[in-house]
Amino acid sequence: MAPTPPSSPPERSQSARIATWALFALVVFTMLAVFSNNRPTGDEVSYNEYINRLKDGAVETVTRNNNNGEIRFELDDDSDTVFVTSGPIEAPVTEQELLERLPTPTADNPDIGANFITPTQSPLVQLLFVMLPFMLIIGFFVWMQRRAQGQMGGIMSVGRSKAKTYTTERPGTTFDDVAGYDAVKREITEVVDFLKSPDRFSEIGARTPKGMLLVGPPGTGKTLIARAVAGEAGVPFMSVTGSDFMEMFVGVGASRVRDLFESARKMGRAIIFIDEIDSIGRKRGAGMGGGHDEREQTLNQMLAEMDGFEASEGIIMMAATNRPDILDPALLRPGRFDRQVVVPLPELEDRKEILAVHLKGKRHESDLDINVIARGTPGMSGADLANLVNEAALFAVRSGEKKIGMRHFDQARDRVLLGIERTSMVQTEEEVERTAYHEAGHALCAAVQANHDPVHKVTIIPTGMALGVTMTLPTNDRHSMDKDEAEAMMVMAMGGRVAEQLVFNESSSGAANDLQQATNIARRMVTEWGMSEKVGPMSLSDSGPVFLGGDMMSNKAGLSPDTARLVDEEIRRTLIEAEDHCRHLLTEHRNGLDLIARALLEHESISGDEVYRLLNLSGANLELPGNTSLTVADAEAKSATDSTPSDDTMPPPPPAPVSDLETAE
Repeated sequence: MAPTPPSSPPERSQSARIATWALFALVVFTMLAVFSNNRPTGDEVSYNEYINRLKDGAVETVTRNNNNGEIRFELDDDSDTVFVTSGPIEAPVTEQELLERLPTPTADNPDIGANFITPTQSPLVQLLFVMLPFMLIIGFFVWMQRRAQGQMGGIMSVGRSKAKTYTTERPGTTFDDVAGYDAVKREITEVVDFLKSPDRFSEIGARTPKGMLLVGPPGTGKTLIARAVAGEAGVPFMSVTGSDFMEMFVGVGASRVRDLFESARKMGRAIIFIDEIDSIGRKRGAGMGGGHDEREQTLNQMLAEMDGFEASEGIIMMAATNRPDILDPALLRPGRFDRQVVVPLPELEDRKEILAVHLKGKRHESDLDINVIARGTPGMSGADLANLVNEAALFAVRSGEKKIGMRHFDQARDRVLLGIERTSMVQTEEEVERTAYHEAGHALCAAVQANHDPVHKVTIIPTGMALGVTMTLPTNDRHSMDKDEAEAMMVMAMGGRVAEQLVFNESSSGAANDLQQATNIARRMVTEWGMSEKVGPMSLSDSGPVFLGGDMMSNKAGLSPDTARLVDEEIRRTLIEAEDHCRHLLTEHRNGLDLIARALLEHESISGDEVYRLLNLSGANLELPGNTSLTVADAEAKSATDSTPSDDTMPPPPPAPVSDLETAE
């Protein structure tokens, strides 16, 4: 959406008009002077040829310029041709003697003979040289005056609002341009109805919210939704960011707030949108230097302006932030931003619509399955999905293909979530084998547990900061987690470390990130989720926003030594139980672990379907999840034709770790 151009050009100052006319007159005057001195020229000859013609008596008329030595002469052959040459300013004796031989002018022919002239400059040229210094002086003073006025105008306008105004002539964005978020649209439709027909609300005595706060993670489209409201309502939309109110001068923020609301009142019905309002709306009194800084004065002025609105004015405030917990309570009370609209991360259906919007205008294969792509992108915002589509298009271009396919989306998702593959890294055979069993342990624990997400892909190619990756693909969006699912995630995280212990009788530093993930889950189970019987239904988490000078000075009640000891014991017990269960699963399915590791050593990357097929070959008898394309019968039929990887098959050495961290999911 582009800002509407001004309705009429601004009035030019008197000095600007004078300077323009002076410049125009100077150009015209110069052209006249030049053309007035533009005398016709003749055929140029050398001075020696001119002297020879004089000696031969062929010259009839000579006109000599005493200022520059220019000589014009005509012959006596009735050709009327004028010859031009240049000689000394003062004619030499030889030339003077020859000129004296020329015939003298007569009444019938007064132009013949020798003529000595001293021409003067054109009056226009003389006037130009006289006026030019004065014109330069006048122009200098006009330039100085305009510069001083511009500086003064800039100082006087520092308190004006920097809001960009979008009018009804270019609505640009409507709800049709916002894919998904039907619940958010229904919530905001009330604002659109009020701006379109305020009489319906005033007749019954209803009062619409004066302020609406859009809350959500970054990239969810809060600004886009605010523009869609203005486009649907057909009213002016004034957009400004929180940082636009801050300036080096004291009081500028409050002045800009006053100017912003005054401009909105002149428009009648309008929407004021403040993006990133948390930059000026933080809690007052939370700073170390007291509560009289420029930011807090700006917030005070905004609170006063919002409270002075009347519902009949038709002006609604909208703001966006991803940190509502740090906003001042006075900003969120009724009468100001009294309604919060949560713009969450898109759900599965929302992601389908968003992907469809971003795929418009892009050439893709007909069998491209948006459902699979949407299901494999949980937790991605609208901006992340747009970046995913663009990355897939880039992969298609790099591979020399004309259309985007599913394989390009798989590559793009790996690139966005995991990082770029480090194919240039070199590892020893022992490191590659250890990584293969490590990832095989993760994949096996994820596959055999019914409460864990299905395995999607396993690779031992170093990617990002990981030496290998086991990816799982959820069948549905998860909004909560029960105890069984949390324990399954810990078991899966322990799979790599336990697999190394079973095969190599030792552990490696590659399990550092796995232990960190498992410990974090266990700690939250005990301290936040109430999943420990000994600790009981208590929330012992101290996580929360930290304000400089606020929480630093607060006296939080810490845990008693007995409670802290109990928490540590429960976390340790939970982790040990997960490790024991993981060791039991890997021991029970040891043949499947070896098959998966051999397949990784041979192919470096295998799909989730291949993981389940190999486990079924080892006697696991697993039911294939819904995200796989193989059934158990297909796996058995395929196993009759496929050859099992041999023990002596080793891949070419792929890369040595830059980091010992290894990502489990």
